[in-house]
Amino acid sequence: MGREIARVISPGGAGWLERTGREEEEHSNEAVDSMQLRPDHVVADIGAGTGYYSLKIASRAPQGKVFAVELQEELRDHLRRKIKEASINNIEVIPGDTLAVNLPAGSVDFAFMVDVYHELAWPREIIQSIRNCLKPDGKLMLMEYKGEDPSIRIRPLHKMTIIQIIKEMKASGFILERRVDALPIQHFLVFRKA
Repeated sequence: MGREIARVISPGGAGWLERTGREEEEHSNEAVDSMQLRPDHVVADIGAGTGYYSLKIASRAPQGKVFAVELQEELRDHLRRKIKEASINNIEVIPGDTLAVNLPAGSVDFAFMVDVYHELAWPREIIQSIRNCLKPDGKLMLMEYKGEDPSIRIRPLHKMTIIQIIKEMKASGFILERRVDALPIQHFLVFRKA
């Protein structure tokens, strides 16, 4: 749809996902607040990586569940260790693949991807898989580095514009419901099924 797909970050990039300045750079706690999660929500962290967001969200949905969907086995193992060390019991690590998120149909209240969508080899197929796992009123949130801002020091292939995101989501049957503009370097866009 008019863009080149970026390569998936390798397990060697785990340090980048866990960097000490991430909260200051990205305001990730504010992003989690903006998700407007309920304590009983079932949440899917698609492309969970090392679980940076999964662990934050687990405490926000203590009566719910977090599906941490990750493609790469090394990152899933890393995440399982973190969950065990933190004694968290409401995160389930799910092996994802390039075509599906492998979650039960109609099971998820809120699915999200943080700096992941631009790396999906088969974006339309993954979005349809997410659509299938969402409850009828379920939401999909994308956070992506702002492609419109050349001052954001991220490689261009790892950034996206709002126009491009909305175009691709519309083609996959989603419409923009809410936008949060408070994050310094990322778009925060919440979509619902059209």
